[in-house]
Amino acid sequence: MRTRLCELFGIDVPVFAFSYRREVVAAVSRAGGMGVLGALQFSPEQLEEELCWLDAHVEGRPYGVDVVMPTRYEGAERGGLSKDALELLIPEGHRRYVEEVLARYEVPGLPPEVLSHESLLGWSEAAGRSQVAVALQHPIRLIANALGTPPRDVVDEAHRRGVQVVALVGTAAHARKQAEAGVDVVVAVGTEAGGHTGEIGTMVLVPEVVDAVHPIPVLAAGGIGRGRQIAAALALGAEGVWTGSLWLGVEEAHLNPVLRDKLLAATSSDTVRSRSMSGKPARQLKTAWTEAWDGAESPGPLPMPLQFMLTADAVTRMHHHAGTAGSRAHELLGSPVGQIVGSLREVRPVRAVLESLEAEFRESVLRVLETGGTGEHHPDSARRAATGTRRGSE
Repeated sequence: MRTRLCELFGIDVPVFAFSYRREVVAAVSRAGGMGVLGALQFSPEQLEEELCWLDAHVEGRPYGVDVVMPTRYEGAERGGLSKDALELLIPEGHRRYVEEVLARYEVPGLPPEVLSHESLLGWSEAAGRSQVAVALQHPIRLIANALGTPPRDVVDEAHRRGVQVVALVGTAAHARKQAEAGVDVVVAVGTEAGGHTGEIGTMVLVPEVVDAVHPIPVLAAGGIGRGRQIAAALALGAEGVWTGSLWLGVEEAHLNPVLRDKLLAATSSDTVRSRSMSGKPARQLKTAWTEAWDGAESPGPLPMPLQFMLTADAVTRMHHHAGTAGSRAHELLGSPVGQIVGSLREVRPVRAVLESLEAEFRESVLRVLETGGTGEHHPDSARRAATGTRRGSE
């Protein structure tokens, strides 16, 4: 399961794990993978706290940070707008619609002691840059960017500090742009993935991206949560995998119990690409909330970052009241998640998940080697190949 990315990053297995929970990131890194903290939901001050915590808990193992510096968003052509200026662009009709949906599902406001989710966060290049500035003050090994090509000066500064730059793409054309920008690793994100995705499936996308950016290494993402899927990704030319949804179902995620149970009960058919979260298509759990925004009564999602700003308080209210008697907030409650959610059936510690990935990967490779593509089993040659021994060196 080792590839050149293991040598590049100093990890044992080429499994990159995206999570907003620092406990998950640290546990993956300590277990031999590469934990990657999603910075989007943190202010620069909060991100500093999270990274200081990680520095103290990864036990010297490598970890990374993921930011969002979108190429296209509301106000981008003017260099970005202030939060106050953006708030003025949100129509009152959209605000009323949010309250109507919440009232329909009996979701009250937040008590005074509970703070609402910060509504702007990193949904702009300026905010992303501030998070990069914080991240580069820590001993991270990679900085990843989604929804666009990272600015060249950001790439150069990361390289100057010995940090690898990773970019997420949904098409081969986007991958070529990333290569031209000087990124070190490209993540081919298939439509099966959770969060922002394109329309091309992982099986088709990965080899297209591999061919487009050779010799830059590629990570496969989307629909990967089993060892056999990692084996398939490497067979397609990827040199590792980028995973996210898989880690929602681990002990260290400390997920809202209502949301956790919904994810564990979901099938691979229970996700939808919806603009309800950020204004851009993002795969998430299908809920009454996504249906409300995708239905005929909806005024239509707003462009990024206005949609997230519009709904941030509502989402906080859903999480807070999901288990409250007399509220139907649980019907609205959801999460970005990929189609691999259908394979999440129990809550396990991170280390157990990584161990199962490795074990199933080995079994899958051995099974292919034993049949030799002919359907006939050749167990001796398979074991030699799997252990790295050759006939002439036995």
